[in-house]
Amino acid sequence: MKKILFCIALCCPLLSWAADKKDTITFRVLEYNVENLFDTQHDSLKNDYEFTPTAIRHWGTVKYRKKLNDIAKAIATASQHVPVSLVGLCEVENDTVMRHLATQTVLREWNYKYIMTNSPDKRGIDVALMYQEEVFSPLQTQFVHVPVARDEDIPTRDILHVAGRLPSGDTLDVFVAHWPSRGGGERYTDINRVTAAHIMKHTVDSVLLCRTRPMAVLMGDFNDYPANKSIRKTLDVQIPLDGLLNIQANKPKEVKKLKDEEQQILAQYNANPNVGDNVLYDEHQLYHLLMDKTIVSNVFGSYKYQGEWGLLDHIIVSGRLLMKDSSLRTGASKADNFHPAFLLEEDPYGGNIPFRTYAGVRYKGGTSDHLPVYADFVLVY
Repeated sequence: MKKILFCIALCCPLLSWAADKKDTITFRVLEYNVENLFDTQHDSLKNDYEFTPTAIRHWGTVKYRKKLNDIAKAIATASQHVPVSLVGLCEVENDTVMRHLATQTVLREWNYKYIMTNSPDKRGIDVALMYQEEVFSPLQTQFVHVPVARDEDIPTRDILHVAGRLPSGDTLDVFVAHWPSRGGGERYTDINRVTAAHIMKHTVDSVLLCRTRPMAVLMGDFNDYPANKSIRKTLDVQIPLDGLLNIQANKPKEVKKLKDEEQQILAQYNANPNVGDNVLYDEHQLYHLLMDKTIVSNVFGSYKYQGEWGLLDHIIVSGRLLMKDSSLRTGASKADNFHPAFLLEEDPYGGNIPFRTYAGVRYKGGTSDHLPVYADFVLVY
C-alpha cells in the first residue's frame, strides 16, 4: 500500500504539469492591397469597363488567371508551410474573384473561408478577410459605412468588422479597411481619410469597451502614412515598447519627437526593465506594429512613389495583444513587410519597386503595386 501511495505522490506533479500544459502555435496575420483584382465580366452596377476583354486594358482570362495565381503564390509563400491565419485584402471586386482565389489556386489546399464588403465604391472594389476556421471562427460581421465630405467626392469602401472566436475561447475583433484615395491631391482629400479614421476609431473603441478581454487587430491600406494626422492623431496610435527600443538604439535623436506617453514608457522601462506589461500598456489603447521601422529606415514601406518608400499598409493592435499573459500576443519586432524577389522589379530611381500588374494602362504582368505586410502572434490555448 505504501508503494502505491509513493507512486501516486511521484505522479502528482506530472499530472499537474500535464493539466497546465497548453498548445502554442504561430498565428500570422497578413494584409495585402492586390491592385485591382477584377474578374473579366462587366457588372452593370459598377464602372468596371476597363477590366473587360474588349476594353483598353484587354483584361481577359489569361491575365486574370495569372493574377489570381500570383496573389495566391504570395500568400502561400508568406505562410512558410503553415497557412496564414488571417488575410486582409484590399481592391478585390466581388465574390467571384474571392471564390476563385480561395478554391481555384494553390490556396484551395488550405480551405480558406472569406467575408467581404459590398461597398458603394463606383469602380466596385472592396475589402475582404480570408480566415482559417480552425483558429478563427466568425461570430458576427459588421459593415461600417464611411461617408465622404463633399457631394462631388467619390463614395468609398466600407470598413469590414468581423468578430471571431479563438481556440482559447477569447474573442478577436478584426477590422479591414481601404480608406479614401489621394486622387485629387493629398490636402484636398485629407478630410475624407480623417473622417474614415474617426469612424474607425469610434467603432473600435465601442467594441473594445464591450469586451471582458478586449483584443482587436486593424489592418488595411489607409492611403496615409503612419505620421499623418489620420493615423497618428485621429486613431491615436502609439508605438509598442520593443518598437520604441528599436528607435532609441538606432535613431536616438528621434526619441524627442515621440509622443509624451511614448517617452514616458521608455523612461519607465529604462529605469526598471522588469516593469510589467500591465503597467506599460493600456488594453484600450491602439499600437502600431510597423511605425518604428518607418522612423528607423527610409527604405522601409509597402509602396514606392518616385523613388521613395512609404507605408500605406498598416497593422495596428489593441494593448492587450502586447501583454505577455494574453492568449494571443505579438510585438513590433514580430511585424514586417513581405518582400520576396518575385514581388519586386528594378526601379528606374534605384533599388527595387513592387512589381505591379499595370503601369497606367500598360500591362506589366506583375502581382501588385503594393507589398504585403504581416505580423506574427503567439496563440496559446
